[in-house]
Amino acid sequence: MECAAASAQICGTRKLEVIMKKIALAAALSVAASTAFAGGVAEPVMEPEVVKAATSSSSAGILVPLLLLVIVAAVASN
Repeated sequence: MECAAASAQICGTRKLEVIMKKIALAAALSVAASTAFAGGVAEPVMEPEVVKAATSSSSAGILVPLLLLVIVAAVASN
């Protein structure tokens, strides 16, 4: 498409307008693409649950036989 001598400036302005629209569209698409992939997909990090193990005291293993011994001694002394 060639411009006539009288409308050369109008034709040049139209070409410049088309180029600027293409640049603006490319910039908008590149910004949209970069923000879409900025964070990526990451699996959430979960803290491990702390479970306190139930422990028995060592005195419970000795307490029952000692009580039984005291009861037997009390019965035997009567």
